Amino acid sequence: MNLAITIDTEEDDWGDYRTSGQRVENARRIPRLQRLFEEFGVIPTYLVTYSIAADDAARSILRPIAEAGGCEIGAHCHPWNTPPIAAARVPARDSMLCNLPVDVQIAKMRCLHETLQNAFGQPPTSFRCGRWGFGREIASHLIDLGYTIDSSVTPYMDWTSSDGPNFSNIPPRPYLLAVSGASNNAAGRPLLEVPVTIGFLRSCFALSNAILRSASRPPLKQLRVTGILDRFNLVSKVWLSPEESTAEQMIALTKRVLEQNCEILNLTFHSPSLLAGATPFVRTKSDEDQFLDRLRRYLMFVRESGIRSIKLSDAVALV
Repeated sequence: MNLAITIDTEEDDWGDYRTSGQRVENARRIPRLQRLFEEFGVIPTYLVTYSIAADDAARSILRPIAEAGGCEIGAHCHPWNTPPIAAARVPARDSMLCNLPVDVQIAKMRCLHETLQNAFGQPPTSFRCGRWGFGREIASHLIDLGYTIDSSVTPYMDWTSSDGPNFSNIPPRPYLLAVSGASNNAAGRPLLEVPVTIGFLRSCFALSNAILRSASRPPLKQLRVTGILDRFNLVSKVWLSPEESTAEQMIALTKRVLEQNCEILNLTFHSPSLLAGATPFVRTKSDEDQFLDRLRRYLMFVRESGIRSIKLSDAVALV
């Protein structure tokens, strides 16, 4: 079993779709996080937005880590603040890359790709859409730009209420994407999808997911059946993330995934959660410490279980 840790390394302004003026104060917390990773022999993948890559101070923190081999730098596209930009603020629907015209998608992805290459000295090969706004056209653009891995899929989650994609029937197992529309030069080149690890505390994820989806629709929804089922851990959906879950929940989920012989775990969180008040998950200085403590306790379990740390790009050779 292998563990990739993927961090959406982005501006502080959670849920604000302004096109400029973002703060990146959370980047100053990355050295403390990196020391924790080094203690456990972890090489994380920082999926970096345009706002971070374009900021001198943030770039000066990440680049030495990358040059020393302490991390991988990937791409994380926030469409609202990645050039080209046409307005001072975008509507929530247009914060999903998949909802933009194809030519705008391409232009933004190319801009981010070139900015990261110039900032860190090598082209990124791992990618994640902001707000999980992934689509088939995006996959073909990624292949054209030389990416080998996407990690925008959130298993068992449906974002259609936010004008996003529906991943509600996708399990947390890596898979090759069948992509059409790539250029002739890129035709036939594979793109590996490494979903974020989201699952259930019962062994049969598919059954738990089916029960949850049925219970979430009328008339069972009105009866609040999901709350009863969750109380008995029958449909307890858990993210492998110290933002969404306790250390105990992450460990329990990992044990369930291990039973299914899944090759890769993908733990994720947002860099603003390193800074008190920047996300809903970490509101106080005490929360900052508790957040890192949850991560530390999970990494202790990983080490004791013999789970190997990998960069996200390493997954290509493992699947």
